[in-house]
Amino acid sequence: MWNIRLRAALPALAGAALLTGTLLTAPAQAAGGVSIYHVWYDSPGKDDRSDKSLNAEWVQIRNTGGSTVSLKGWVLKDASNHRYVFKNVSIGAGKYMKIHTGRGSDTATDKYQGRRAYVWNNDRDTATLTRANGAKVSSCSWTKPGAGHKYC
Repeated sequence: MWNIRLRAALPALAGAALLTGTLLTAPAQAAGGVSIYHVWYDSPGKDDRSDKSLNAEWVQIRNTGGSTVSLKGWVLKDASNHRYVFKNVSIGAGKYMKIHTGRGSDTATDKYQGRRAYVWNNDRDTATLTRANGAKVSSCSWTKPGAGHKYC
């Protein structure tokens, strides 16, 4: 009798274990909440390739999660595959970070690509953020000049 009850209970136990495993791993996979928040693709004023103008073109990311996320090796790129690879940097829980096109001194909230030309097209483009392994994290697209910036 004990054998029959055990055999009848095994599928239910296996299902419960599978469900529990799924529920326990889902929040860990979603932890971090890093996404592209705002893109300023058309810097104000004349496009003269000065650092002031280049740095007014930026992508802002945010971490809506409850813990710090390492961005080491993550990539921010446009539709033409102009790539910025994050060095050994992290974004804190609830924090924002801007990635500017031009040159400057990196801080916790501002990173600089060091480019001498604009990256983001004013008429249409897509900003994509990927993990170091190439997995897409977030993207933001625009298809007309509009106001020169977009919240994503």
